[in-house]
Amino acid sequence: MSDSNTTDFTNPSTFILLGIPGLEAAQIWISIPFCIMYVIAVLGNFIILFIVKTELSLHGPMYYFLCMLAVTDLVLCTCTIPKMLSIFWFNSREIDFTACLTQMFFIHSFFAMESGIIVAMAFDRYVAICDPLRHSTTLTNHVVAKISLSMVLRGAMLALPCPLLARQWSYCRTNIIPHTCCEHMAVVNLACADIRISSYYGLTVANLVICLDMFFITVSYTQILRAIFSLPTKDARLKTFGTCGSHLCAILAFYIPGLFSILASRVGHHVALHFHVLFANVCLLVPPMLNPIIFGVRTKQIRDRLLQLFTHKGPNVFL
Repeated sequence: MSDSNTTDFTNPSTFILLGIPGLEAAQIWISIPFCIMYVIAVLGNFIILFIVKTELSLHGPMYYFLCMLAVTDLVLCTCTIPKMLSIFWFNSREIDFTACLTQMFFIHSFFAMESGIIVAMAFDRYVAICDPLRHSTTLTNHVVAKISLSMVLRGAMLALPCPLLARQWSYCRTNIIPHTCCEHMAVVNLACADIRISSYYGLTVANLVICLDMFFITVSYTQILRAIFSLPTKDARLKTFGTCGSHLCAILAFYIPGLFSILASRVGHHVALHFHVLFANVCLLVPPMLNPIIFGVRTKQIRDRLLQLFTHKGPNVFL
């Protein structure tokens, strides 16, 4: 298929992913840190899943949500990074139209799911600190399953209109996507039609998910901080706040890049295109890479179990 910018088709059977526009010569070098980060993300999240599955003392709400976060991270980075690396390494730029829309759905649905899981983890921390005596009765396995299912359904339902709307547009000018993946606006901007519905919907959903979820997290942590500062000693306050440390780091790792990416794509018209594309890939890869490191280092039970695996010691008693 020709890589020309002008074609005479009505609708494409395939799209051409350009990679990082303007940095084609440097893509092979850019691929090295991205590949390392992807390997760390995959290994780290699989280790988290293995540890929680094999250690019975970790079978609780906090760790169930952590497993959901690990699965979401694995899907989020795996649906984009391998294709990106194939573009950089093998010049494999073509992607089927249906596969492109499927990738679009997975990117946006699992992004929303991850945000929802982080909110669920904030609720778990709220109950554990503000009402510890009722934690086991409030967050039963049945309740955790219902919360998890609702987060999955929310992400899927919010993301589904994006590929459905993108599918109905006519692409009569070009099939070249100036991106490494089928991000929603990168695709619909190629349509020779009025795409305001897609644009407004994408912007509304992104703002709704980010703003609402950050609001609920803020409310939870406001109550958590009030409970912590009411504790009688400094040591008790530090110890209790320390139980939230890994979750707070995960919040920062997810929302700060996400907010910058949304702002840059919507209002940063003078920002170079290669910066948009690079930063979008960072948003998809950095949280999945950092989350297992954050929770592995800061969570004593996981850290001890990990050390046990690598040092081949006998079973430990987790406190």
